[in-house]
Amino acid sequence: MGILIVDDNQVNLFVIENILKRAGYKDYQSFTSAKEMFNYLKIDSPGPLEKPVDIILMDIMMPEIDGIEACRRLQQIPHLKDIPVVFVTALEDSNKVAEALDAGGLDYVMKPINKTELLARMRVVLRLKHEKDKNKKQAEKIRNQLDLSMQVQNSLLSEPIFEDHLTVRASYVPAYKLAGDMYYWYKIDDSRYAVMILDMMGHGISASLVCMFISSVLRDSIRNCADPEYVMSELNRWMYALNTRNQQIPYYFTAIYLVIDTKEKTMEYVNAGHPAGFALVDEDEVVELSNRTCAVGFFEKVDITKTTISYHDSVQVLLYTDGVVETMEKVGINQYPQFLKSASKLWDLPNIQEPINLILSEELQAEAADDMCVVFIQAK
Repeated sequence: MGILIVDDNQVNLFVIENILKRAGYKDYQSFTSAKEMFNYLKIDSPGPLEKPVDIILMDIMMPEIDGIEACRRLQQIPHLKDIPVVFVTALEDSNKVAEALDAGGLDYVMKPINKTELLARMRVVLRLKHEKDKNKKQAEKIRNQLDLSMQVQNSLLSEPIFEDHLTVRASYVPAYKLAGDMYYWYKIDDSRYAVMILDMMGHGISASLVCMFISSVLRDSIRNCADPEYVMSELNRWMYALNTRNQQIPYYFTAIYLVIDTKEKTMEYVNAGHPAGFALVDEDEVVELSNRTCAVGFFEKVDITKTTISYHDSVQVLLYTDGVVETMEKVGINQYPQFLKSASKLWDLPNIQEPINLILSEELQAEAADDMCVVFIQAK
């Protein structure tokens, strides 16, 4: 138990030391000024304390630096601001006491010191500190677990593809450490590639966990059969089964899944309740990848509609999640013309540092309240 006593009056220090000693507290240090205390705490060279400090008992009226100013300075130092301060004062000025508490003090004891009152107030403050330290450790543990989960989730995202006939890149801007947006692509054979973008309902831990589960199902489904109708049917089957077991929070997601065949020069896709993507066909016509299938997980059986787009020389595809749409609406941008404009020009994907900048500036991206994901595809 580390206790610091700060009072410019030696008699007061003696009284408090004796009260603590008789109550069984042995680990205490006394100082006649706030400056002495600051030297002990080494505030000019912040770092871990040699001995932990659990509480500070401090007078208000002291020369040079009074107790209120000392408390304010402690509050400005990250590794010291959580040490509880109890003021021990002879002041009967309620305004001054209020100022001391506003400066960061947790409690006060009036002089002449009543032993029972001092020890009781110390116990209350120390219990509060114990709970705060416990919560702080728990919060740090959760942060570490979230960081690890974020690394796992990010490891599931696909690396860019830069091949002679195909380029695929993505921008991923999560609103939280864990997100409900996901993208994935897979090389089926020498000429066929599967690409998926999805947006899980909700945010945070629960959405990311379901998202990682669906990621595993998606990989297995594509390896069995990459056909868009089959893959979406399998995802819906697993998602509906998950909802059947979990009656409290029904989960669902929207998605666009497509297969590009660079040999046959076709693109087959299913849009399941997702914001429409855009395809620039042969650098001439922009085709909207409209929504023709309901979101995944609502119903046991769904009608899945696959659409095929053929191209002669090239096809360029823009896919995105609704966080992009919501951000545009938030800042007053009419999203449809903006998407149409972005999709209508041929991108130089290998040389673009962050593809999402083709749609939203970095300043506008900072306005996002939801996860944002954008996938860019070029097949030639």
